[in-house]
Amino acid sequence: MSNPQKMTIIDPSSSAQPSAQPSAQPANHHMRPALTHRDNILHASQQADSTAPEGEYGWVVVSACCFISFWIVGTVYSWGVMQAALFKRGLSSPSTLSWIGSLDFTCIALLALVNARIIRLLGAKRTALLGISMLSLGQILSGFCTHSVAGLFVTAGVMSGVGTSLCFLVITVTPAQYFHRKRGLANGIVCAGGGVGGAVISLVMNTIIQHISPAWAFRILGIITWITGGAAALFIKERSPIRSDTFIEWHLFGDFRFTTIFLVGIIATFPLLVPTFFIPLYSASLGLSSTVGAALTAGFNISSAAGRFGSGVAADALGPLNTLFIGLFLTAISLFVIWPQSDSLGPLVLFVIVNGAANGAFFATIPTVVGSVFGSQRVSVAMGMVVTGWVGGYLIGAPIAGYILEAHGGEQSSIAAYRPAMYYAGSMAVAAMLLVVMVRVYVSRSIMSRV
Repeated sequence: MSNPQKMTIIDPSSSAQPSAQPSAQPANHHMRPALTHRDNILHASQQADSTAPEGEYGWVVVSACCFISFWIVGTVYSWGVMQAALFKRGLSSPSTLSWIGSLDFTCIALLALVNARIIRLLGAKRTALLGISMLSLGQILSGFCTHSVAGLFVTAGVMSGVGTSLCFLVITVTPAQYFHRKRGLANGIVCAGGGVGGAVISLVMNTIIQHISPAWAFRILGIITWITGGAAALFIKERSPIRSDTFIEWHLFGDFRFTTIFLVGIIATFPLLVPTFFIPLYSASLGLSSTVGAALTAGFNISSAAGRFGSGVAADALGPLNTLFIGLFLTAISLFVIWPQSDSLGPLVLFVIVNGAANGAFFATIPTVVGSVFGSQRVSVAMGMVVTGWVGGYLIGAPIAGYILEAHGGEQSSIAAYRPAMYYAGSMAVAAMLLVVMVRVYVSRSIMSRV
């Protein structure tokens, strides 16, 4: 793609500061500078990006990160299958069980800044190995706690969550060091692994539950995660590790783009886990079998994988902010229009496809935005700061939907009882979408700009 088509948001030279080199891109007075604070880390990032191999060993790193994403994201996105099985066996209510599933992603946000420091101390490979070990141990021990809500909170929630959080930051920041023009594609491939993982794990988990038990589903998947995920982690290698004592770069909050993206993440994470946690229960309320519920969850994750990959490509072609807007717009439409009208399998399949793809777009696009705007060598800290804002949405987003469901008749009532929870999730998606519009207009008022 020719130079005049570069994304405004990733072009640090678009600032008002004069350059010794002639510009290959005509000035556009409707565009805001990409970053007002120019410092040593940003300059180092520009230099590293200018020599990024756009492949080579980077594809090995992307493949390894994709496989780790298969397990860490797929495990969380298949929780709805386990939640439905435990609820059916009388362990607890969906609202309580959804707290356990939410803890995995909550740890990603809660520990993001700490994990950014751990990556700088241990390196990406050792951090990934530690994370996979923690996740696997949590899953295996969960197999001995299927009759204890408290035990599952500790094992499937906290232990697995800590492991997931360690791996998450590794797989979102490491590929960025090897790519510049293809950064969106690389992030899309990595994130797509999580969607595929959610689909495969949902079906495998349901099969083990049906033929053996939930306990053995935890144990078997935990052992496989440790063996295969650990092997993948061995191939992760940083291209240019940065050693820094910086824990939080507060000055980033002085940039309107960073602050707005931070707020987008806070709000957008509230609805993201609602569909995947409650689709199995919703399908049961329609009289569908648990096998169909698991298949719908798998379909959601397959669609999410396609959305993650497609949005990665779209971020390179259309710009990450434009892609993020499209994803949140589709999320809102699916929650406000399609899901409330899904009173049979056909419309529900349509919802699963649309919402799954839109859901995946958020996760694939955010790392591209952060890395492109604030520098590939600052991305671990900047991404850690952004992800920290996701604590509230990950922790209480799905449980709020569960409590709303209970307040309107519960999961065994009619499908009308689910609609207030759908509208709650949809309203959060709309709010996040409007914030994206604000930062999009701030960056460039031209509708055709690739930002």
